Amino acid sequence: MEMLGLGAVDLTPVYLSFVLILAVFLGFELINKVPSTLHTPLMSGANAISGITVVGAIVYAGNGKGDMVEWLGFTAVVLATVNVVGGYMVTDRMLAMFKKREK
Repeated sequence: MEMLGLGAVDLTPVYLSFVLILAVFLGFELINKVPSTLHTPLMSGANAISGITVVGAIVYAGNGKGDMVEWLGFTAVVLATVNVVGGYMVTDRMLAMFKKREK
């Protein structure tokens, strides 16, 4: 990590805030433009991406760099796992609506 000299300002929080605001705005605009017939495939794809989030959260939860990092990693594992499981349950239920019923 580079040391900041006297009078230097760390702009990392500003950059991270900018990325967060941009991601929220872009995500909102993209989701609003998706037709309702594509929500199920979109949800399945988002669940796969959340699976990657679970792996990254597990890495942070077990890195041993401090209690706060480990607690945040654990929280991320729990929330991402809930997102993945809930998303697949909703997707499975939606796909079950298209199955033919036996008489």
